[in-house]
Amino acid sequence: MNKINLSNKYLEPIYHFMSRLGKFEWRIYEALILVVGGVWGTINLTDEVLEGDTHAMDRRLLLSLREDDDPSNAKGPRWFEEMMRDFTALGGTGVLFLVVMAISSYLFMLGQHKNLAILLTAVLGGVILSYLLKGIFDRPRPELIIDPSAYNSASFPSGHSLLAAAIYLTLGSLTAQIQPRLRLKALIILISIFVMILVGFSRVYLGVHWPSDVLAGWAIGAVWALLCWLGSHWLQKREQEKADSNASTAVPD
Repeated sequence: MNKINLSNKYLEPIYHFMSRLGKFEWRIYEALILVVGGVWGTINLTDEVLEGDTHAMDRRLLLSLREDDDPSNAKGPRWFEEMMRDFTALGGTGVLFLVVMAISSYLFMLGQHKNLAILLTAVLGGVILSYLLKGIFDRPRPELIIDPSAYNSASFPSGHSLLAAAIYLTLGSLTAQIQPRLRLKALIILISIFVMILVGFSRVYLGVHWPSDVLAGWAIGAVWALLCWLGSHWLQKREQEKADSNASTAVPD
């Protein structure tokens, strides 16, 4: 019985593919699972919103933060409401523009052009997603508390929440990558998540968004930030492989 011998030229691509596959870290797969889960959850949430199934819960949660006898007033002291207005500005166009410009200038001066490209991609993608989705769904603002005609944009998804998730999570991941200490990495990521949550909660507390608007904004922004992080990690891997290849082929003097 003749043995079937495969030449190296057929086996080499398989070995190369398996070697590259083995270099992927488990956190890449975890991120991909989170992306898939986020997309699936966003699709289901959007379907529930379109069918009106979330309206009762949205209304209940929104009114739970308002005075029983006057829904136009939020519960809590005046200083807390002013604080919420300050927090909501962290997801506004003006503050985000200043933050992105400052960090972009810093990355440009350091010569970290790839990280700069990742950050600008996160910003541009978040803005486009917010604009397109608001135009598609055109959900009215909560008429229980505010005058919807006072706002130029639709309610679903929350643009503040989406951009806060996309930009602050991307900034957190880029900063954590250059920090070797695990505790500081965790602290940076937690701060990014905390800011995202503050922005989203403030939108509901101030009565300018339904809770499902904010939840959708968080999900979409987080998925986009994860995709940007995967792109950043892939670029880092390529640079490391290129550096290792150059080092191994360098001819000593």
